[in-house]
Amino acid sequence: MKAVFLDAKTLGDDVDLSPIEAVTGGLEKFDRTGPDEVLGRIRGFDTVLVNKVVLSREHFEACPELENIAVVATGLNNIDQQAAKDHGIKVMNVTNYGRSTVAQHTMALMLALATRLLDYNRDVRAGRWGKSDMFCLMDHPIMELEGRTLGIVGYGDLGQGVAERAAAFGMRVLLGARPGQEAGEVDGYSRIPLDELLPQVDVLSLHCLLTDDTRDLIGARELKMMKPDSLLINTSRGGLVNEQALADALRDGEIGGAGFDVLTEEPPRNGNPLLADDIPNLIVTPHSAWASREARQRIVGITAANLKSVL
Repeated sequence: MKAVFLDAKTLGDDVDLSPIEAVTGGLEKFDRTGPDEVLGRIRGFDTVLVNKVVLSREHFEACPELENIAVVATGLNNIDQQAAKDHGIKVMNVTNYGRSTVAQHTMALMLALATRLLDYNRDVRAGRWGKSDMFCLMDHPIMELEGRTLGIVGYGDLGQGVAERAAAFGMRVLLGARPGQEAGEVDGYSRIPLDELLPQVDVLSLHCLLTDDTRDLIGARELKMMKPDSLLINTSRGGLVNEQALADALRDGEIGGAGFDVLTEEPPRNGNPLLADDIPNLIVTPHSAWASREARQRIVGITAANLKSVL
């Protein structure tokens, strides 16, 4: 096996790639690879590892020796899968590596919003506590999570991890049926249609993949169906939510807050409605929910196992 990793920097400098190197018998690595550099760097290799680098039909047509593509991530939207199939190229990805870190990040966003953590920290740093006429500040309403209803859309490994942690906080968990998904009971939780779910939830957390069916799953119509103090958490994919509609809903008080780790364009070089300064109770983190060192090292191990399976 002759392998090249086109964007090794995406896993960070603190992970050990030796499990992959042991399986492949060596690994050529590039920190980053631009679109115009891809073809020159994959020629002569039977195995290509990528995270976010796009591989298309033209690359496969020009490189008949290519046999395997290992995506060191879950999403496969950067790979022309039909073209890969047409050329007999096996495409592998990584799942079930980020349950702990993504669920932890999801709960962190939920807790920070519910307790208005950033608002109170900002008030303290601005000197408002020191000027208070009593021992504390109570300017921002705090939501107790115990007894509240959490709606989860996408009950895979990550959604299950969030459900477990939410139960520890005493929350009631309901599941939302994605378009084309049947309602019913799953692991003792009720899965109900989205229109039925939204008016009931105090917190909505998204954990589904971005597809044609789930794009703009939550838009202006859906946001209006939610409670005015409800919270929306998205640590999955940016395109699941119409960002302009969410910015408007937060400004208009249609929902109580939102925590996002993902945007439709990453990095957001061209701006984004959710990066405006005047949006209340909004937290945006830079797609970092997955990025604990432990999770990134698990990606390496799973990728190595995937590659070993095709030897």
